[in-house]
Amino acid sequence: MRFERFMELALYAPGLGYYSGGRRVIGTGPQDGSDFVTAPELTPLFGQVVATQLRQALDATGTNEIWEFGAGTGALAEQLLGELGERIARYTIVDLSGTLRDRQHQRLQKEHPSLVHKVVWADSLPNALEGVIVGNEVLDAMPVHLMSWDGERWLERGVGLAGPEAGPEAAPETAPDATPDAAADTSPRFVWLDRPAPEGVRPPTERADGEYVPGTVTETHGQAEAFVATLAERMTRGAAFFLDYGFPEGEYYHPQRTGGTLMCHHLHQSDPDPLVKVGEKDITSHVNFTGIALAGQEAGWEVLGYASQGRFLTNCGLGEALARTGEASTAEQFKARGAMQMLLAEHEMGELFKVIGFVKGPWFEAIGFAHGDRTHTL
Repeated sequence: MRFERFMELALYAPGLGYYSGGRRVIGTGPQDGSDFVTAPELTPLFGQVVATQLRQALDATGTNEIWEFGAGTGALAEQLLGELGERIARYTIVDLSGTLRDRQHQRLQKEHPSLVHKVVWADSLPNALEGVIVGNEVLDAMPVHLMSWDGERWLERGVGLAGPEAGPEAAPETAPDATPDAAADTSPRFVWLDRPAPEGVRPPTERADGEYVPGTVTETHGQAEAFVATLAERMTRGAAFFLDYGFPEGEYYHPQRTGGTLMCHHLHQSDPDPLVKVGEKDITSHVNFTGIALAGQEAGWEVLGYASQGRFLTNCGLGEALARTGEASTAEQFKARGAMQMLLAEHEMGELFKVIGFVKGPWFEAIGFAHGDRTHTL
């Protein structure tokens, strides 16, 4: 099985996948049984500041609807609805997880009872949409295709079963991670299996194959790019902003990045092995923002800008928003400053996370990219 399909099942298989199994996945720490935290969970300042950019985009495109993809616990929706509720006619959440949708509805009903009637949930896209799209940490959760370089050719990395009960198709001796101890294990288990990639299939980079050392593993992002292209094709008017961790193509496929970016999270700990505790932990990959930009452009969007999250939030007024917390209690101020440090610091989320913006319709100077725009690096 191609890893892309394995990742899709591990995350989204009905009732069994990580996001569909009903367990709590997003929170503030392992004490609440969660596996990772997102920016809206750190502080409401995040959504308040992002709303500044979305409001400008709504005005510039003459639209009145927000579309949020992968809304998680509903924290960002709560923050955006509080800031933009009177400006918009509808807030559409597209989320495949029924469990998370229930949590989102309960949260919004509690926090914004007078506005929750504007919120609708969808599990598919209409043929045409207009408005402003926001996706925070949604692209990184889309299944990726794994490739490895053996020194002579690119291989597709897939997943198989090893062990005496796995059946005649299993071939653990061909797995990159096969060891004598692993081979002695009598229980079926998932193992890596490689096969030659089809002619011409390789990572989307201009670097020569010879620059990569044998054993290099990396990802390609067909599903994320197809998702962006579909949104661009179906949008008749509006803008879109995606916030996620990742790099432009030149950094993503640098020969020194020999292990790729695939990573798992469980109880706020990271590990690189997606083949154990399947369905119990997050599987994620960094975003190739060059591929995302090209997919959007080729489908009809124009790039508004591309910047680090720290620069984007600063441009949108995070410092001013923090200053407005001056009347809050000392404990609340301390918490807000700590969250701002997480959002802005280069060694935290400020540099690793990036923001890319698109528009269909009249181009405008988005405030989030007013300073520090890196579109030229894509």
